[in-house]
Amino acid sequence: MTDRFVPVGSLHMDDIPPVFVFSTGRCGSTMISEMLNRHPDILSLSEFFSVLGLNAFSGKKVTGDRMWQLYSRPGKRMAVVAQESFSELLYPFDDPGARFNADTLPPIMAVTLPHLTNRYEALYDEIRQFTCAQPEMLCRDHYRLLFSWLGERLGKKLWVERHGGSLIMASRLLRHFPEARVVHVFRDGRETTLSMSNHPPFRITLALIHRARRLGIDLCRLLERVEHSDRLTSMIGGSQWLLSDIGNLLSERPELSEVARFWSNMIETGHRVFGHFGPDRLLDLRFEDMQENSEREARRLIEFISPESDNEAWIREVARIPRQTRSRFALLDPDMQRAVTEACRPGLKILDYAM
Repeated sequence: MTDRFVPVGSLHMDDIPPVFVFSTGRCGSTMISEMLNRHPDILSLSEFFSVLGLNAFSGKKVTGDRMWQLYSRPGKRMAVVAQESFSELLYPFDDPGARFNADTLPPIMAVTLPHLTNRYEALYDEIRQFTCAQPEMLCRDHYRLLFSWLGERLGKKLWVERHGGSLIMASRLLRHFPEARVVHVFRDGRETTLSMSNHPPFRITLALIHRARRLGIDLCRLLERVEHSDRLTSMIGGSQWLLSDIGNLLSERPELSEVARFWSNMIETGHRVFGHFGPDRLLDLRFEDMQENSEREARRLIEFISPESDNEAWIREVARIPRQTRSRFALLDPDMQRAVTEACRPGLKILDYAM
């Protein structure tokens, strides 16, 4: 994490195509953000699009003031994030100088800005000034300008965005950033399933998908199908949050096999969206390989993102971040193991895991 700003120059970083880190979540993608954030050349955007949610893109041009509202107004989704205090939340509410509380926390302050700099409050104010000064344009163009400005401001050469469960948004994001490359981070679906089942945001997501399905809407497929307008998607997503009671959503505890099918469906979605990409546009990173040989995998990661940014000191530093974890799946009784494995089977086959 840097605590320095550099003078603002051009609004464009070097011409290196950006990168999205896509994953199901609960598979080590946060660890990848931590590693990339320590690299001097990389603007690591953690949980940027996740907190903006389905309202991140509009089918029409919007003003800089409207974009600032999207970045700064908590809304229903942020209330959920703050109340549940999920593990990736970085804003220090207990800091005596904290400007915001759980009810007023702006989306970009939940994780993204504290991840980038210790001077997140000052950077927040600068982003407001920069964003509000922008003319009317498409959301994706606002994002491009903001990321370029942040990169120049923090002395970076390219940006990488990562957020949990991003496979659901992969088609949408690649539609708006067609030049982007993909790092796909994944873990054995059986272990990921157990982690997801106890994670409030995923339980809420599954409950919302159920509610949409009862209305005849397949929310996951809707997000994948690019022919649907962003405006329609935003309306559906927004209404789901506004009409939902969080307590009731959290009380719906899905069966493990259901969570496993959700994991497998996300893997299948990613395979349809970018599985055909060549090695110049797609890097697969297996969580287990990161644990077993972190230096090798860190080297593969940086060589894919930017070969000219290869940095042995960085590799040695971040190789200490991955930690060995115990298998929770091995603790399940045999019948449950079989049920979860069967539900995960399509995704496990795509990722070439033994069954």
